Amino acid sequence: YKEPKRMVEDISALGLRHVGYGIPTDLFGPFVTGCVQVVRMLTDNDAAEEAFRWSLNLISRMLTRVINEGSTIVMKAINVNSAKMLKKAVGCAPRGKRALWMLNVQVGTQSIS
Repeated sequence: YKEPKRMVEDISALGLRHVGYGIPTDLFGPFVTGCVQVVRMLTDNDAAEEAFRWSLNLISRMLTRVINEGSTIVMKAINVNSAKMLKKAVGCAPRGKRALWMLNVQVGTQSIS
């Protein structure tokens, strides 16, 4: 909470790693639910539980946005491990930018290549 800009960058970087791993966004909801249930068993403080839930929901929404924005057609083809899909995805790029499309995935200020 002290450095929100850095935290957003760190969460965006984490989201891009999830893009590279091919993690589906529909798993975030059950993950948050499971984490909140564990915290519920460990504390009787309702305010702490609600704060934890709110924080994880916010992070989950941020990760979902980053994954959706960073999931280019090239990354989708790589995650499926399909040479045919990769050739088709790269074929959509202008000739001068094909290498860039294959090597760079960027969301905001964060990128992986």
